[in-house]
This record gives sequence, structure tokens and C-alpha cells, in this order.
Amino acid sequence: MSVLPDLSSFCECSAEVIEDNEEKEELKNSQEIFHLHSCGKGFTQKYHLDVHIRVHTGEKPFTCMQCGKSFTQKYHLDVHIRVHTREKPFTCDQCGKSFSHSTTLKDHMNIHTGEKQHTCDKCDKTFLRASELKKHINVHLKEKPHLCHLCGKYFTLLQHLKEHQKIHTAVHVLSVCFQCEKTFISASHLKLHERIHTGEKPYHCTECGKSFNQSSSLHSHTKNIHNK
Repeated sequence: MSVLPDLSSFCECSAEVIEDNEEKEELKNSQEIFHLHSCGKGFTQKYHLDVHIRVHTGEKPFTCMQCGKSFTQKYHLDVHIRVHTREKPFTCDQCGKSFSHSTTLKDHMNIHTGEKQHTCDKCDKTFLRASELKKHINVHLKEKPHLCHLCGKYFTLLQHLKEHQKIHTAVHVLSVCFQCEKTFISASHLKLHERIHTGEKPYHCTECGKSFNQSSSLHSHTKNIHNK
């Protein structure tokens, strides 16, 4: 039978010290011996507790000599260094393509198997890659990271921003009302608007002679008033 370690003073970052024997046994059975009071997380090994505490302290003791970027764990530094060395130790046995990270290889293998392992917990939609799931989740979170600098509107996807920006291009090239400086996305919309200033009403009702500045207004009139 293994003996629980002495937890009387293992942490200086508000980690909870377990003194009660009954509580120790309960934590042992649940495999959570080291418990951090500040956030409620539990760990089976002190090493994992120490690593987690860096999340709260912001400590990043492992630094890349190439670019100066720092990490909380040596493993993350080792993976990062592959960016500089271009090492790709994980190879797909289906097509021979290599990757710098095991999770990237795992995502790639889904292409061959057709298996969609990444599931959205909001709508249960599945994706081949984690990156595709992350992109999809933005829709649920209504994150709009793409800003139109012309009008201040935000968009979820870059392609939606690009489509939106075509509106501004059309406005600046074509469609400014010289009477009130209002702008429009097309010359036809501008022409329709200008009738407000000119009073032009080119659409006439053949039943009663009433005139309208839009064909849709004439259509509504004949339908509702003359039942045609």
C-alpha cells in the first residue's frame, strides 16, 4: 500500500494543504492528491501541480535561444524549436507526408480514413481538423475578429469582410447623391433616390392616374386599391 506524501508545505501559491486523514483517503481514491484551492483543480503528481501553478503566476522558465519566446513547459519549448530546425519527426504511413507535431499528423490521418473526430458541442457537427472546428465555433460564439476600417463593422469570416468591402468600392466609384451626399451601392439605387429631390414620378396608374416614383409602389397600389 502506497503512502501519501507529506503535504504540510508544498505550495506557496494558495494551494490547499490536505491535513484530514479521511479527506486524504477520499482524494487518493479519486486520484486527486494535490488540490489547488485558488481554482479547484486537482492533480495526482506534484510535478503537474507545479506546472499548473505557472498558469496563475505567469512564469515561463523555458526560453527559446533562437527567438526569445518563452514557455511554461519544456515539452512546449521542444515542439517550438522544430519551427527553427524544420524537423518533422511524425510521418504519415499512407502518403509519406511529415509533420512537426503528433496532433497535426493525427488530424492529417483523418483525411485518409474519412473519420471526423472533432465535434462541436453546440450543434454536434463534426470536422476532420481541429482548425476547422475552431473556425466553426466562432459562429456560435459570434466572434467577429475581422474589422472593416471604412465603416467599423465586424465580421466572423474574412471572406464575409471581403464581400462587404465591395460595397464601399462601389459607393466611392459610382453612387453619391450631390443633393444630400448620401451614398448607395449602385447607380440604379442612386437614381431611385434622386427622385425624392426632383419629385419625378414616372410610374402612372391607368385606372386613376395617380403617379409613383417606384414601380413597386405602383404595383402595390393597383393590387390593394383596384384589386388587380
